[in-house]
Amino acid sequence: SVVYLQIEAEVQRRKQLIHQSVERRAIISKGYKPKHPEVYTLQDSFLAPEFLEIVRFCKSPGADLQGLLCYLESFSDKRIYRLPVFTEQFCQAFVDELENFEHSDMPKGRPNTMNNYGVLLNELGMDETFLTPLRERYLRPITALLYPDLGGACLDSHKAFVVKYSLHEDLDLSSHYDNAEVTLNVSLGKDFTEGNLYFGDFSQDPTPVPKYIEVEHVGARGLLHRGGQIHGALPIASGERWNLIVWMRSSAIRNQLCPMCRRKPQLVEAEGFGDGFTGPLAEEEPQTVNVCALG
Repeated sequence: SVVYLQIEAEVQRRKQLIHQSVERRAIISKGYKPKHPEVYTLQDSFLAPEFLEIVRFCKSPGADLQGLLCYLESFSDKRIYRLPVFTEQFCQAFVDELENFEHSDMPKGRPNTMNNYGVLLNELGMDETFLTPLRERYLRPITALLYPDLGGACLDSHKAFVVKYSLHEDLDLSSHYDNAEVTLNVSLGKDFTEGNLYFGDFSQDPTPVPKYIEVEHVGARGLLHRGGQIHGALPIASGERWNLIVWMRSSAIRNQLCPMCRRKPQLVEAEGFGDGFTGPLAEEEPQTVNVCALG
């Protein structure tokens, strides 16, 4: 049937994406000259002092969820939290670097199937030096307390990209949920009006009449939410909005049940993080799951 052929074509397209991305990364690594080379390696000075204080609290003996919530803004009962992440200076330098890359003649991949404008940060070579340390050293102590049921203590891979909204390009983002256990969405700037995020039901608990809440973007601050939380972005009215999105994944959770199709996945060899199904060998799995689910 036509539908079967369309699905088969999409499967083949997605298999090619990984190889194309590896090729682009090699070309960029060889041919691109960064404008701000310093932003590629994470430093404490890029992070807001309040964020570092939150991380210190989460790593301290006896840290618990109630204590952590004193440091965060909470929105409704949907487990959506806002917190300071970066300094304004870092955000400006980072966006300047991304614009420099955007204006270069380097090959560029789409961040995901819904966003047409932005940058895949692994293709810029930022995984090992920036994003993995950010996830492991700084975000995981926070997500361990906020989302223990989603493997928050053992988020062991990620997909990170920057999306860009502007008047003649992508204006908004329709309702969807992420291929992630936990998502971080940081507003990097620039100047924009409108464009709030909205959140509905959790993907597994739809209600006949979903209740949506709107959350405003605040520069240099991030929103943490469950990947399965249905959400979208309202249209911006003016200016340009750049956001860093980090999809964080726990292989111990998703190796049991794929968050997208709700089936037990059949694992195949993949490059890099392989959509987060990067789990331990079969005989070790139950032990890891117990540590994550109960930790």
